[in-house]
Amino acid sequence: MSSEPLASYGDPGTTIPLTGASEQTAVHLDRLKTLHPKVIDLSLGRIERLLGALGNPEQELPPVIHIAGTNGKGSVIAFLRAIFEAAGLSSHVYTSPHLVRFNERIRIAGRLMDDDHLCQVLEECEQVNGGQALTFFEATTAAAFLAFSRAPADVLLLETGLGGRLDATNVIERAQVTAITPVGQDHQHFLGDDLAGIAAEKAGILRPGVPAIVARQSAEALAAISARAAELDTPLLVEGTAWSAKRSAEKMTYKGPGGTRSFRCPNLLGAHQVQNAGTAVACVDAAAFVQITDDAISRGLAEAHWPARLQRIEQGPLPELLPPGSELWLDGGHNPLAGAALRQALREMTPERPLYLVAGMLETKDAAGFLGPLADLAAGLCAVPVPGEAAALKPNRLADIARAQGVAATCHDTIEASLGAIGRSAKNAAPRVVICGSLYLAGHVLSLNGAGVQTDD
Repeated sequence: MSSEPLASYGDPGTTIPLTGASEQTAVHLDRLKTLHPKVIDLSLGRIERLLGALGNPEQELPPVIHIAGTNGKGSVIAFLRAIFEAAGLSSHVYTSPHLVRFNERIRIAGRLMDDDHLCQVLEECEQVNGGQALTFFEATTAAAFLAFSRAPADVLLLETGLGGRLDATNVIERAQVTAITPVGQDHQHFLGDDLAGIAAEKAGILRPGVPAIVARQSAEALAAISARAAELDTPLLVEGTAWSAKRSAEKMTYKGPGGTRSFRCPNLLGAHQVQNAGTAVACVDAAAFVQITDDAISRGLAEAHWPARLQRIEQGPLPELLPPGSELWLDGGHNPLAGAALRQALREMTPERPLYLVAGMLETKDAAGFLGPLADLAAGLCAVPVPGEAAALKPNRLADIARAQGVAATCHDTIEASLGAIGRSAKNAAPRVVICGSLYLAGHVLSLNGAGVQTDD
């Protein structure tokens, strides 16, 4: 089984990076991994039992914006958090997975959860659970809800871990707004290969009468989402019909039920981030519990930060391994939708430069589907392992897949070795290098480069 999704769902064999966590917190997290059920099954029964024993903290949360989808969930939440903060409002935030520190997953009223607080709620959940079967993600979700219920905030921005219908976050009875980002094939070993079925699982977060923001989808995915919405009498606001977002020159034009408005361009790069920004704006417009000015929305879009999503790395030891004037980028995309989005973003970059990929992926990911859209852009690819991941695709196998897509590929043991090889291959040129293929590889790169990830800025 894949360690990438199970880092969220509690596979005892998965290494969960705990850089920066206290030793005591790490002990709690490791112990929680041992409680994982022998057979993986997505279910709400275990977390409902634990939450009931904790006094149902999920019923004592601030208004919730609940987000599912395959790609873009975290970016939408990053835009929403920045918008709420620009409006002077506070946000609880729950996302997964983390890149470097586990604490990145939980923000309390805008601030990363500190180790002492995290240790306290983990210990409380562990004691109440009494050693019963529980996935890692269920345990940490219960701990997050417990912490959220004890601190005031204006909104809870809640990201599903996997799927939607049976995702541990779906124990909340009613969100104020739900959103579904683009749906594609990923986590097939849990959700299957059928796109309509995957979309139906994501649509499990929909609620009767609660507005649902839906990003542009394939026909079969949209049909499945629409069918579920019809069953529940859920109002859908679908991109391309109810709203749209487009970047032009130095602004983003958003068209919605209230008319056409202009905002500053999103701080995150790529056309897909314009779509994610538009999804966030549509969520804000649909959130009847709060009123946010266009000025705050504009400032939030322009100030949002979300690491490892086409992130430029300009300082640290890794960029210094490349020829002067080179560009080094980091992107955690790892499925066909992400490959297509990365392709479009790279084609828009100027000036043109020789493009080299440094890629590491997991065995359960569609490597050919991810690399295919990038093949005709890349002058070469360096395949590397994903450190600490038992399910990492062997570099020689990834290189073979890249060659089958028409990309010249070599294998290297480390990120540093791959960057050195690219520097030699590029000779006198200053290349554009993109490290990609896995969020876990991205976390390793950020840690290797000495970069903090999320802070309380």
